[in-house]
Amino acid sequence: MSAPSEGALRIAIAGFGWWGRHIATRLKSHPDIKVATVIEPVVSVHDDIRAAGLEPLDDLGVALSRSDVDAVILTTPNPVHEEQVTACAKAGKHVFCEKPLGLTAASARRSVAAVEQAGVQLGIGHERRFEPAMVALKSAIGAGELGTIMHTEAAFSHDKLIGVPKGDWRTSKAVSPAAGMTAMGIHLTDLLISFFGRVETVQAMTANRSLGWETGDVVTAQLGFEAGMTATLSAVLHTPHFIRMHVFGTKQWIEVLNESHPDTPGGKVNYLVGETGKDVQHQVLSWEDAVVHNLEAFAGAIAGKAAYPFTPEQMVHNIEVLEAIALSAEDRRTVDISELA
Repeated sequence: MSAPSEGALRIAIAGFGWWGRHIATRLKSHPDIKVATVIEPVVSVHDDIRAAGLEPLDDLGVALSRSDVDAVILTTPNPVHEEQVTACAKAGKHVFCEKPLGLTAASARRSVAAVEQAGVQLGIGHERRFEPAMVALKSAIGAGELGTIMHTEAAFSHDKLIGVPKGDWRTSKAVSPAAGMTAMGIHLTDLLISFFGRVETVQAMTANRSLGWETGDVVTAQLGFEAGMTATLSAVLHTPHFIRMHVFGTKQWIEVLNESHPDTPGGKVNYLVGETGKDVQHQVLSWEDAVVHNLEAFAGAIAGKAAYPFTPEQMVHNIEVLEAIALSAEDRRTVDISELA
C-alpha cells in the first residue's frame, strides 16, 4: 500500500472533463490535498491542464508507477470504473471513484473486494451526505424527532447537461442507465440508504420527453425499505434546477430545498420543519463545499484520523438499487433487491 507522504496527500486526477476540472479547481489551494498530476488520454486537452498549472499525463499506468502519487481520483466514464479501481488497488494506491462505483452490483462487489484485498482506502463521490442540511436531517431522523418515518419525496433535477451531444456516453442506456440515475438520482438513493438502511423493493419508469437520448431524460422510482418506510425519487435532465428532500414523520416533516447545484458556490439552502398546530419553522443555511468535505474525509481516513463515513456495504447496496431501478424501468415491474444477491 502506498502511504501518503509527511504532510499533504498527493493525488492524481484521472479525467479532465466537467467534473475533473471542478475537482482540480476545488483543490487548487488546499493545504492538505495536492494534485500531483492529471491523467487525460485526449492529448488536445493537455494545454488546458497546463494552463491550470498542472502536469498532464496520457496514461493511468504511468501515474500508478509514480512514488509521488498516494491516491487517484477517478472522474472517468462509468464503464471503466471497475477496471480503474482495480488497477489502482493493485498498484497500492488509495482510490476515490466518482459515482457510480459500478453499473451492476457484481461489478461494485469486485471493486470493493479489490481495495479490501490491497488494504487501500476507497472513496465515493457522493458529496451530498456532507451538506449541513443533510447532516442536520440525518441527525433529526436518528434522534427520533420526526417520530415514525412514513415516506420521503426526493428530487434532483437540472438542465446542466442538455448541451451534451447525442453520441456522448452520458446519453447511452448501456453506459448511463435509467435516464438521470447515474448523474443525479444515485445521489438521492445514497442519501436515503444513509437515512433508512437497505432497500427491499423497487418500482421504476423512465420517459423521453425532450432530449431524444437513448437512456431517456426522466426517471422516477418508488422504493420500499426493509425498515418499512417508503420513498419516491425523481430526476429530470431538462428542467430548471430543482433539488428537494422531504421526509414525512408522524411527529414532524422536514423539507430541504437547495437553491443551487453542489458545484455552484454561494447558493442558499432552505430547511423547513412542520409540526401539527405550529407555524412552519424556516431556517436558511449557507452553502458549503461538500465536494471538498468528502475528499477531506477520504484523506482523513487514509491518515487514520477517522473512519470514512461510507461503508463498503452501503456503496455496494447503492449499486444494487441502481441496477434494480434500471431493470424495473425496462418493463415497469417490481424488482426485489434479493434478486441481485
